[in-house]
Amino acid sequence: MSRIVPAGDRAPKVGIKDVSREAGVAISTVSHVLNGTAPISPAVRGRVLEVAGRLGYLARRQAMGTIKTLQTVLIALPPETLAQTSINMVSWTMLRALGAACEQRGIKLEPCPVDSAAGAYRTIVDAIGSAGADGVLLLNVDEPGVLDALAQSEVAAVLLNAEDSQMRLDSVTPGNRFGACLAANWLIGQGHRRILHMTWHGRTTIRRRSEGFLDAFAESGLKRENALFCHATGWEPESGALAMDNWLDEHGGLDGVTAVFCAADNLALGVLQAFAARGISVPGDISVMGFDGIAPGQFAAPSLSTVNIPLDQLGPAALNLLAQRLTGGRDAPRQKLELGCELVIRNSTGQCPNQG
Repeated sequence: MSRIVPAGDRAPKVGIKDVSREAGVAISTVSHVLNGTAPISPAVRGRVLEVAGRLGYLARRQAMGTIKTLQTVLIALPPETLAQTSINMVSWTMLRALGAACEQRGIKLEPCPVDSAAGAYRTIVDAIGSAGADGVLLLNVDEPGVLDALAQSEVAAVLLNAEDSQMRLDSVTPGNRFGACLAANWLIGQGHRRILHMTWHGRTTIRRRSEGFLDAFAESGLKRENALFCHATGWEPESGALAMDNWLDEHGGLDGVTAVFCAADNLALGVLQAFAARGISVPGDISVMGFDGIAPGQFAAPSLSTVNIPLDQLGPAALNLLAQRLTGGRDAPRQKLELGCELVIRNSTGQCPNQG
C-alpha cells in the first residue's frame, strides 16, 4: 500500500530564486552561470555553483541535463601535435572532433603547447589564468612530473588519449589493451602462430597495446617465444619501413613469421612499403595488421586491416568528464574511461600461408 506523505513532511523544492538569494546575486546571474550564456567572473561563478550544490539545485539540474559548467577549456598538447600532416591524423582527428563539440556547446577552446616536462605544469597554470579557463584537457601528455603537480593542485584536469597509472586524474583513452588483444586473437584464429609485433618506446597507451598482444598468446595457450617484438625508432611510416628492413636483414628473411601486428597504422604503412620493395607478397606471404583506423590505411596497396578506435568520440567524452569533475568536486572518485575498438578487416590480412 502506498503511503500518503503529508504536505508538511515534503522537503521544499529549491528553485533559482533560492540560489540567487543565498549567493547574493541576481537571478539572471545564476541563469548565466548555469547555462553558460554570458561571461561571469570566476569568483561569482564559483560562489553560485557552491550554493547551487549545497542547496541541491545543482544535482536536480544535472539530472535534467540542463546545466552547462564549461565556458573556456584549455587544451594542453605537445607542439608537434598541432602539425596538420598526413602522418598526424590521429591527433588531428581528435582535435577536430573536440573543436566541433566545443563549438556546439558554446565552449571556448584555448590551445596551450607544452614543450618540456620540466616546465609544462607552470605553462599550463599560467595559461589557465590568462585564459580564465575552467579546466584543462591534456592531449597525449602523461609525463609523471606534470601529473604529480596537477594531482596536487586545484586545477580540474582530464587526460585525453593518455592515462595516469595511479588514477589521480580522470582520463579517456581507446581500449588499447583490449583492441590489441582483439587483433592478435583474430590473427591467431587465421592460423598464424609466429607473429611479430612492431612497436616503439612510446607512452603508456602504446605499452598497453604490447600487453594486449601478449594477452592473446596467453589466452590461446601459445608459446611466448613465438610472440616476437621489433622496436622502431618512432611511429612514422619511414621508421616502420627502416625497422622492418633491419629485422629482415638480421633474420635472413621472414624467419617463419607469418603476420606482423603494428602498434600504429603509420608503422604498418611503412611495413607494407618495405615488403613491396623486397617482393614479399601481402597477404600471400605475410599478413599485416595496423592500429588506429586512419584514412590512409584504407587507400594503401593492399588496403590495411586495422583496429579502428573511435577518434571522434574521445574529445567529447573528455569534455563530459571535465564537466563532471567541476560539478562533482575534488573528492569525487576519479574515472578512467576506455572506449571500445573494433576490427576492420581489409586486404592486408588473411589465413596463415601454411593453412592453404
